[in-house]
Amino acid sequence: MRAPYQVLVFPYVIKNDLIEFAIFHRNDFNYWQGIAGGGEGEETPIEAAKRELFEETGALDNISFKPLDSIFSLSVEDVVGEFLWGEHIYVIKEYCFGAQFLTKDITLSNEHLEYKWLSFEEAVKELKWDSNKTALWELNKRLLKQIS
Repeated sequence: MRAPYQVLVFPYVIKNDLIEFAIFHRNDFNYWQGIAGGGEGEETPIEAAKRELFEETGALDNISFKPLDSIFSLSVEDVVGEFLWGEHIYVIKEYCFGAQFLTKDITLSNEHLEYKWLSFEEAVKELKWDSNKTALWELNKRLLKQIS
């Protein structure tokens, strides 16, 4: 059963102090976003982030996760289209993570039409959701501080 929260994950690579982020074009909607999905059963947010990343990119090994401070409130109707967890739950939390890849190899799931690796400035222009833009901004700032 789906847990009442969402995760958002941005894969990134760092090479020669240059950072690139992967964003994904949804198959069912015409917009770009990070890897997103809901928790299942008793999963913790980090467990859900790892599972979603694997399901949507095929990445399993040599991935380093970076939890972000960005946590958003999303309406249940925007996420699942209904009051799935009862009429008393109107919003759920979205927990955000960065995921460092060693290579740009991704095996795309059927949830997305395509993906691309972009700089922060390019990626943020493509993203639809404000939560995605803010989480990507936080991740980029943390990474820039780390490599400087």
